[in-house]
Amino acid sequence: MLTDMHIAIVGGDARQLEVIRKLSELDGKLSLIGFDQLDDGFVGAKKQTFQTLDPSTVDAIILPISGMNQDGEVESIFSGEKTIFPENWLESTKKNTKLYTGISNERLKSMASDAKLELLELMERDDVAIYNSVPTAEGTIMMVIQNTDITIHNANIIVTGLGRVGMTIARTFKNLGGKVEVVANEPELRARALEMNMNSYPVESLPKCVRKADIIINTIPAKILTVDVLSRMPPHTLVVDIASKPGGTDFRYAEKRGIKALLAPGLPGIVAPKTAGQIIAKVLSTLLLEQWENKGGKN
Repeated sequence: MLTDMHIAIVGGDARQLEVIRKLSELDGKLSLIGFDQLDDGFVGAKKQTFQTLDPSTVDAIILPISGMNQDGEVESIFSGEKTIFPENWLESTKKNTKLYTGISNERLKSMASDAKLELLELMERDDVAIYNSVPTAEGTIMMVIQNTDITIHNANIIVTGLGRVGMTIARTFKNLGGKVEVVANEPELRARALEMNMNSYPVESLPKCVRKADIIINTIPAKILTVDVLSRMPPHTLVVDIASKPGGTDFRYAEKRGIKALLAPGLPGIVAPKTAGQIIAKVLSTLLLEQWENKGGKN
């Protein structure tokens, strides 16, 4: 149990409600920042602001999957005002306080480093990424069906990247009858594609690979769908880019060519927020219980 562990939950979307619910069940003492418009009542949870919450009492801080932007703003759909993380707020926390986030950036890393806090990025964990790959694949299927006039079955599909998410997407579309090919540079991923009975190509071969593509699903967070690549695609090709912002597609040129290219990061939180939230809550509760037990369960 997390009895007497003081946890500050800052901002988020519907996924964060599952986190609050789980930590409340574990008897954590919760302070909610950026939830002033939240109607649900959770036992042991109190709405706060950065100004009313004493950072020296906090054992753990949880940011949403999106973390915060370079201006210090944290996504907060349950607040009518912007939630800005004060620059020096972390420096007043306790020595063993931990900071949990989905993804990070240089500003957040710098703030944690200045405060000498351990920063844990959940989306860097294999288990979280693999769990999330299931709703991501389902959301990608939904987007493809909504934005094409052909079936996935027998369609020429290219999946760029065969990492934790790309592998699930490639396998799912192949199981639906798609003619799936994979783009990856790493030899071990090319070997995995062969094991999955899929053709694979290095990134440099993309301009040749896309000539007959009906659907391209990008999972690589680097600009690989360039002007040179997009110019060789059939006009009807659909691009679904699920890489983190700004994605790996030259969207300006895609629009100029009349190619439908959709940027769709964070699909789990859009298509299955309850399931995605439960995934995060499960992993977070395990990490927090471990933190609290290592500390002896005492403030």
